[in-house]
Amino acid sequence: MAIDAPTSLPVTNGHTNGYTNGHTNGHTKPQKMSASAKTWRETPLIESANLSKAAGCRILLKLELLQPSGSFKSRGIGHLCSLSLARSANPQNVHFYSSSGGNAGLACVHAAKTLGRPSTVVVPLSTKAMMIAKIKAAGASEVIQEGCSWKEADLYMRETVMRRAEDRGEEAVYVPPFDHEDVWAGHQYMVCEISRQLGGEEPSVIACSAGGGGLFIGIAQGVEEVGWKDTQILAMETQGADALNVSLRAGELTTLPGITSQATSLGAVRVAERAYEIAKEGEASGRVVSAVLSDAEAAMGCWRFADDERMLVELACGVNLALCYGGRLEKALGRTVHKDETVVIVVCGGSNVNTEMLANWRLEHGHLEDEGVANGVVPSGKTAPNGA
Repeated sequence: MAIDAPTSLPVTNGHTNGYTNGHTNGHTKPQKMSASAKTWRETPLIESANLSKAAGCRILLKLELLQPSGSFKSRGIGHLCSLSLARSANPQNVHFYSSSGGNAGLACVHAAKTLGRPSTVVVPLSTKAMMIAKIKAAGASEVIQEGCSWKEADLYMRETVMRRAEDRGEEAVYVPPFDHEDVWAGHQYMVCEISRQLGGEEPSVIACSAGGGGLFIGIAQGVEEVGWKDTQILAMETQGADALNVSLRAGELTTLPGITSQATSLGAVRVAERAYEIAKEGEASGRVVSAVLSDAEAAMGCWRFADDERMLVELACGVNLALCYGGRLEKALGRTVHKDETVVIVVCGGSNVNTEMLANWRLEHGHLEDEGVANGVVPSGKTAPNGA
């Protein structure tokens, strides 16, 4: 159900961190935005009987794949676009610019269209034709291909495309995919929704994809805002797109030499500095857990989710859902998961998926299915580590 965005959302002025011995390094202050903007939706929080049975605990799914753009990106990027327009002295001159080969670009286009403003997306040469077609169909004014990587596409957009736009008299607004306080604040509100939907119950775990860190930061801020003291955040990545985990193991913010994972939506070679700070402090306190699965496991998560809940998600989301199968949740957390625990999985969605891709993943990685699933029993009770 679409809802009006709140007339104010938390915007971080400074840094807030509930994982640093209970103190904060800044403050959160509401900033006004248009009450008529509908750049994102409140999404359902549902309990999955199938995934709960497979995981051996209570699994709740936050269905962010139902956002206008098909992913959670609509929250943070929609929030940034709405605030940018509200701050502008000449909103009729605003033109949004996003460098993304996928979900962030789609979110920018959907938000811009909702706000009545044009948008341009610059994508790297590696972006698939399917994604370019989706961005154009969503209403982008222009889609430009440039550079071999997102970094090169982003540089070209900021130093060439946006400068030309400003020379034409436009107010060119840069829309980063993850590393911005307004983006984090938009994602932060997701936890406020979850808290209300749970009726005051505090979950044991919230599992989310890490990627560049924008969602992870927003969830950490949200957990602090609602006052959850014992909730762990499980930050998931795939091998080859694991910049956060590599940084934590190295003890310093580290840049990957490149992205080798097929989960390209997680493909940030360097996470936001704020994400590393929160993860480092949270890991030391036990409040944050960083875990990495293979592309094959992420693919398995996608097709098992399609079987169990009849929904399609891309690899960057499947890595979270794979936790429910084969005891992976316990392995990731490094502890026993009890039957009465509540685990919230952010079903972040994504548009880089279709039924053909799902079928091919299953053909390639079908060895990950247990015998019960292969024989048509979905889900397999044998996957529950505690026999639930």
